[in-house]
Amino acid sequence: MTATPPAAVRTAAITNLGCKVNQAEMEAAARRLRELGIAIVDGDRPADLVLVNTCTVTAEADAKSRHAVRRARRASPDAPVVVTGCSVQVDRAAFASVDPGARLVDNRSKDALLAELDGLLGAAVPATGPLPRALPTLSGVEIEGIADGRASVERTRAFVKVQDGCSFFCTYCIIPAARGPERSLGPEVVLADVRRALAAGHREIVLTGINIGTYDGGWSERGFRGAHTRSALTLAGLVRRILDETPVERIRISSIEPQHVDDELLRVWADAAPRTLPHLHLPLQSGDDGVLRRMGRRYLSADYRRTVERVREALPGVAVHADAIVGFPTEDDAAWARSYAFIRSLDLAGLHVFRYSPRPGTAAVRIAGQVDEPTKKRRARELLALAAEARERWAGGRVRSAARVLLEDRLDDGRWVGHAEDHTLVAVLAPSAGADLDNAIATVAIEGVDPARADRVVGRVLDVSPPSAAPPEVPVDA
Repeated sequence: MTATPPAAVRTAAITNLGCKVNQAEMEAAARRLRELGIAIVDGDRPADLVLVNTCTVTAEADAKSRHAVRRARRASPDAPVVVTGCSVQVDRAAFASVDPGARLVDNRSKDALLAELDGLLGAAVPATGPLPRALPTLSGVEIEGIADGRASVERTRAFVKVQDGCSFFCTYCIIPAARGPERSLGPEVVLADVRRALAAGHREIVLTGINIGTYDGGWSERGFRGAHTRSALTLAGLVRRILDETPVERIRISSIEPQHVDDELLRVWADAAPRTLPHLHLPLQSGDDGVLRRMGRRYLSADYRRTVERVREALPGVAVHADAIVGFPTEDDAAWARSYAFIRSLDLAGLHVFRYSPRPGTAAVRIAGQVDEPTKKRRARELLALAAEARERWAGGRVRSAARVLLEDRLDDGRWVGHAEDHTLVAVLAPSAGADLDNAIATVAIEGVDPARADRVVGRVLDVSPPSAAPPEVPVDA
């Protein structure tokens, strides 16, 4: 039975910046608000309650986070504004100055965010069982040009946080200070949230974590530099339990460090296909070994290449995506040339590009050989062009094949668009005029590259698996 919120709170607006872990956290909050009968509205619209989840991965992200709080207060001047996330953790005073009336919840308290909302709304946790803690990738960096509202709550896929924190301390990264050391949600808590997402109608689950490969089921013995010598449960074991104990149709991992892609995970992923999707995001950051060492990364370029080769051997047709940072200190012209050539040689399906931004409190700000901004911008443009070429090449390679596409949005021209198993964007016409394909999974014959967008393909619908008319009856007890 749905609890009733106080009369004054009927709508809530959510603004989210940054990584998919932030998205998972806000989706958990949205699910809780909906259980209380509160409607979720667009982040720019007036609302009775406002949540802002901030990001600190770059100075630009900090500025956008503060701007989002100002905008939220202008849109909803009398509403409670709850501000949380990494930027709050790193510089709480800045947000207290921006909006003295905001309720600030730092990351160390974010595990209690849902309880904070319940207290704010005067609501009780429903009798169906305990809610998971605030569902806390940023294995290193996020995509350049963080967009406000990027993590709007999705109807089709649910981002489920299984792990938080990182103790790797890459020299450019402020996230260990913002998120704290590694900690994992217990498998029963994760399973409860997966079931809750399926009950809400989501057809794809994306497992997220700040450093998801360190998932340990809630307990582990730590070894050298944060490595686990023993753990209660591995990430592969968690995936196996989700597959065995829930009817999830599609599952992805948002991002995983290359050194954490072990044989056990690849076996589980290969054995469970097609429910496990052939798409992995492996942060790289640089293709130059000297830069990788100074970044504090735990692999060299040859190690990364071997991981990509192992993944492709185990999962035929897999799409491998990566992150890369340009302009890290000491990246001279020769190092940049080596990095660019290495990235090109990987034949990636996608690439996120990040321009190095000095973060106070990180070791990299003390490294000599800082790269000037015009050079960073030029290298970013070059790598973004390579990234576009990679996406277009991958899309072109899908022509004359079939794909199962989770349809998510309707374009202005009437076509439906969604992601195939390997994350390729696919646009289709509905098989009948006016058909609603939202959240449908369609079997599509891919016939060509979309003239309107070279990294998207077009196809013909062969079969449609519509979403359930009513949410599936799945247990939600933890």
